[in-house]
Amino acid sequence: MNDLPKNLKYAASHEWVQLEDDNVVRVGITDFAQEQLGDLVYIDLPQLGRKVSAGEQCAVVESVKTASDLYSPVAGEIIAINEAVADEPEQVNEQPYQTWLFCIKADHLTDLDALLDADAYQQSIN
Repeated sequence: MNDLPKNLKYAASHEWVQLEDDNVVRVGITDFAQEQLGDLVYIDLPQLGRKVSAGEQCAVVESVKTASDLYSPVAGEIIAINEAVADEPEQVNEQPYQTWLFCIKADHLTDLDALLDADAYQQSIN
């Protein structure tokens, strides 16, 4: 797994983050996470409008092996959820870096400073 997208930030809890315009961050799970989980069968996405803190549990992914909590990488408000992935969670297994789960309007972009770059994340999972 040497093909981590360099344009993303990574949480130690295996979420990836892509900064969009207007303080919006798009969130998904890493290839490492989906590989460890196995075939995903269900994703419980956060409610639109929910306020979350950085590091707060806000979603759950379930696989044939186990369930795993997802954590908000930044503080802010959930402004979008990927309904298609709720219906077809296997999209995450097939294309983890193209399949986002939810978007947060970040309160402070400084929360991104606590996240890892691709090289640091790679080292953390080796």
